[in-house]
Amino acid sequence: MLDAAVRTFGRRGYRAASMEEIAELAGVSKPLVYLYLHSKEELFSACIRREAAALTAAVRAGAGAPGPGVPVERRLWEGLTAFFAHTADHPDGWAVLHRQARTHGEPFAAEVAALREEIVAYVTSLIGAAAREVHRDPGLADGDVAGLAHALVGAAESLADWANATPGVDAREAAATLMRLAWSGLGDLARGGGWSPGAA
Repeated sequence: MLDAAVRTFGRRGYRAASMEEIAELAGVSKPLVYLYLHSKEELFSACIRREAAALTAAVRAGAGAPGPGVPVERRLWEGLTAFFAHTADHPDGWAVLHRQARTHGEPFAAEVAALREEIVAYVTSLIGAAAREVHRDPGLADGDVAGLAHALVGAAESLADWANATPGVDAREAAATLMRLAWSGLGDLARGGGWSPGAA
């Protein structure tokens, strides 16, 4: 039922999708859909939660846990590749999260915002762990790199839309594009360098 709902919402949009259409695609009766999920709003919320959990799990599985042993550059690369692979493999789910849920107000937008904050926090921890390892400063605050994490996640979201709409661009190519853009700055940060306004 959720598979049918994600496909319908992703392709037709929240407002245009009907419960009748979802029920027909799922091969069940409309009353059965209402029995399990009492309204179109609840069904859409259930789709958002499922797709958000799947995307988060894919990124975490790809990048692994922050900590010593695996270079942060490698974790970031694997996490980005997992992100782009998941959005390419689940275009309807990505449309639900990135387009539909954000444009239809509360509570949908709030649920997607919570997903985004979770991913941003994870990326912040990756970058912060790299900087602390290099500087040997266990007190380096994650807040010092949170802005970079927000920028990186925003770029990944935009690039996913472009990659999914551009024939011939696969997940590794999209991830490599973003790594080429981001890693020179992030790598400098981890080594204690980087651009500053005084250098301009």
